[in-house]
Amino acid sequence: MTRPLLSSSPAYCKCPKMVLLNFTPSISSTSFILLSALFFNAVFYVYWQLTVGARRRRVIKQHGCKPIKTRAELNPWKDSLFGWTHLFWNQRAAKQHKLLENTRKRYLQHGYTFQLKIGFANIIFTIEPENVKAMLATKFNDWNLPDRRKAAFEPLLGRGIFTNDGGAWQHSRELLRPNFVRNQVADIAAFETHLKHLIQAIPRDGSTVDLRELFYRLTIDSATEFLFGESTNCLAPGASAQATKFADAFDRSQEAAASASRDLPILAKLFPRSSISKDIKYAHEFVDHYVKLGLEWQKKQDVEKSVSTDGERYIFLYELAKSIQDPVRIRSELLNVLLAGRDTTASLLSNVWFILAKRSDVWVKLRREVDALNGEQPTFEQIKDMKYLKYVINETLRLHPVVPFNTRMSIADTVLPRGGGPDGSSPIFIPANTTVGWNLYAMHRREDLFGKDAEDFKPERWETLRAGWEYLPFNGGPRICIGQQYALTEASYTTIRLMQEYKKVESRDPGPWTECISITTSGQATKVSLTPA
Repeated sequence: MTRPLLSSSPAYCKCPKMVLLNFTPSISSTSFILLSALFFNAVFYVYWQLTVGARRRRVIKQHGCKPIKTRAELNPWKDSLFGWTHLFWNQRAAKQHKLLENTRKRYLQHGYTFQLKIGFANIIFTIEPENVKAMLATKFNDWNLPDRRKAAFEPLLGRGIFTNDGGAWQHSRELLRPNFVRNQVADIAAFETHLKHLIQAIPRDGSTVDLRELFYRLTIDSATEFLFGESTNCLAPGASAQATKFADAFDRSQEAAASASRDLPILAKLFPRSSISKDIKYAHEFVDHYVKLGLEWQKKQDVEKSVSTDGERYIFLYELAKSIQDPVRIRSELLNVLLAGRDTTASLLSNVWFILAKRSDVWVKLRREVDALNGEQPTFEQIKDMKYLKYVINETLRLHPVVPFNTRMSIADTVLPRGGGPDGSSPIFIPANTTVGWNLYAMHRREDLFGKDAEDFKPERWETLRAGWEYLPFNGGPRICIGQQYALTEASYTTIRLMQEYKKVESRDPGPWTECISITTSGQATKVSLTPA
């Protein structure tokens, strides 16, 4: 009897199908995606450990790097909420005018280098001179400006020397450097006109005046004449409303930029300030007027190539117009230099005169040096020879640096020489895209660097002190301030001329120096009474 083929048997066909259906696991699409993600993450982790991780471990071993202290280890509750408490306390301290001292206290409590998590990023804070030297000089190419700083400053300043990195920054610096050569800086005759306006604005009856407000007007008047070829003349009798409006708009825009640089970028996007946008727009339009004049001047020079410009008054804008035709680029470079040339000098002068009004002993010693000029306007060479004036300015910049905060972001894996291990003396490994900030206010007051009297105002310490990277009022390395000598010369000349005009100064502010932080930092006020000579 012939047996039926297996394939034709109904019973034989059904049974295997039932078995397969009963024993094949059911995998949903969601589970499949999760399993795939876990698999690829595991593969990526292994790949990362074998490549990037292995390279980093070699660097750590080669340099003897040790873990950095975190603030969470010391104060866990203050590091909660992904660092939002840190931002909250910073903003609160800034409103109370105590941000500088509060940040200094953190270093005294946690050490000279520590780490803090803000959001999902690790931020490192340091006041070790060797670390700052590495970022600004010896490992300069490993660092850029942080994205947060660029995002905060670019709406006002555009892309210029203070907001550019790499080749763009190098080009800006090469473009601007010739404008600060000695013969331009030494031309102090241009200051005298504005100095006379300052003297006219100071009461001669002994009543109280806030020199801080006048110094900011003085320096914007002198800076705009140097930059634009035409001064705002905010101090001059009958100053135009347009010029005053520009100065006010520029001030408010800077304050907003400084505040944004301390916030997370997302906060600025979520809570935009429309009034600041109007201030920035007005500041840009004001400068654009002069840019247009500068470009028209350059076109005229191109047409009349035979016309000699020897002996003509030096104008920064016209020099820029010789090599740049983009009006936005010119405006950006002008605003960058205006901020540096105006605000740093005004802040320095405000702090110097706050101290002179409080310290009669410093006033008396400085007056002896000024009186040696016999009332004559000082020359550039005479200013450089006035040692005690230099000591007073150095000490003011030490205790009250005009730019106390600074930051960099690593663009490659790198190493900083100090901050690791239990005592903070070992090197630390810095992964790419890590932000590191430093605080000159705190570093300049370290007793192990400047002595037990580091918090005292003592100009005489500069008779023997030869400071290095622990003293950085004008930054250091390739990005050192190119306008440093310009600012020091203007501040020195102004101080000398005021002391020649007034024989006595009295403080009308009973309280201590209180910070006012924008992009630069000065005291809130410099209220004094001046007695004419």
